[in-house]
Amino acid sequence: MKSELATEVVLTSKRPRIFYGWWMVLTGALGLCLGPPLTVFSFGVFFKALAHDFHASRAAISFAFTLHNVLGALWLPGCGRLIDRIGPRRVIISAIILYALILMSAIWVGSSLWQFYLFYAALGLFQTSGPTPVPFGVVISHWFNRHRGLALGLMMLGIGIGGIVIPLLAQHLIARFGWRITYAIFGGAVLLLPLPVVATWLQNDPAQRGLHPDGDDNPSISAQQPQDQQGLTWHEIWHQPTFWLMICIFTLTGASVHAGVLHMPALLTDRGLSAERAAIASSVIGLSLIAGRTGSGYLLDRFFAPRVAILFYGVSALGMALLCAGIAGNMALAAAFLVGLGMGAEVEVIGYLVSRYFGLRAFGSAFGHAFAAFMLAGAAGTFLMGAGYDRTHSYTFPLTVFCILMLVGLGLMTRLGPYRYGVEGAE
Repeated sequence: MKSELATEVVLTSKRPRIFYGWWMVLTGALGLCLGPPLTVFSFGVFFKALAHDFHASRAAISFAFTLHNVLGALWLPGCGRLIDRIGPRRVIISAIILYALILMSAIWVGSSLWQFYLFYAALGLFQTSGPTPVPFGVVISHWFNRHRGLALGLMMLGIGIGGIVIPLLAQHLIARFGWRITYAIFGGAVLLLPLPVVATWLQNDPAQRGLHPDGDDNPSISAQQPQDQQGLTWHEIWHQPTFWLMICIFTLTGASVHAGVLHMPALLTDRGLSAERAAIASSVIGLSLIAGRTGSGYLLDRFFAPRVAILFYGVSALGMALLCAGIAGNMALAAAFLVGLGMGAEVEVIGYLVSRYFGLRAFGSAFGHAFAAFMLAGAAGTFLMGAGYDRTHSYTFPLTVFCILMLVGLGLMTRLGPYRYGVEGAE
């Protein structure tokens, strides 16, 4: 009896107190903190410095971000297929190294605008394979089932926290060193912080450590089935009307939230805010991203995902409507917060919906295509917002258009049916 008790105590002591999947969440958050927060959410902070340095219009500068998103989006489906074949770990580590080196190459960007276009397009290519939600989202979705929404939301906190800190830091560094050295400094930071953590901790799925999703000791029969065998093939997903309905939704909402968020600092400075307060607005959006990520992640595990998406997209549309009304000052900052909530919820909603409707067998490919649609829409939305400003000398008309598109996306979200690969209590 004593021997059995001692054996049980030893086994219990060897069992980790914290499920290793949560370390994957932390690893993903660190990996994301210097990805989109730098190239996407801080783009508005670099905006006027770039326009001044290259003597270019806002539409011309916005086109760099368009190239960034287009090239990244065109590569994402291939990246997803690569992840399905060789696993996300090798893809992520290789891409992070190349992404950091491209950032550091900013010091050699000359005075010609095409050189900046080339630089930002290269960032889009390598960032989408590394410090972005798709490869890390594949990892998290394999590690979690019952808590998948919360895990995705907490992982995306890396983008939210980066969205607060990076714009303020970038504004300070640009004022002191210029935009080229600022990008190079961030490139060095990528090599020093996220890369070692990712290379040390990241594991593709719980089976590599002899574990089950969510850390379950006695998983159900379906959970015991290998993750890669749960779900539709890519050929089956491609022919699902639900998949194309999702693509339409992600396109409309992605264009709207990108247009609102990326032009927010310029919009607010046009309404009398200083450059410093406009950078604070970017950090306010970062706060809203955190709220959107954690709030949507928590709710996705408890309520039907399309309803959760409708809530957050509706709030974002409200923020756009307030900005269309011409508000300024602190009220404009509050509206920026509302717009950011929709973008905060967007990425985990995409990953969660794709995994629940199509499973994990071809999740990398399906998520890659869906996120590519989101990125392409963001590229188009950002460019059209800048072009709309250049034509009308105001953001009011393009904001109105994107607000309407967001509402159309809300309507389409109501057409999604029940989950195919849900969990008990998820609906």
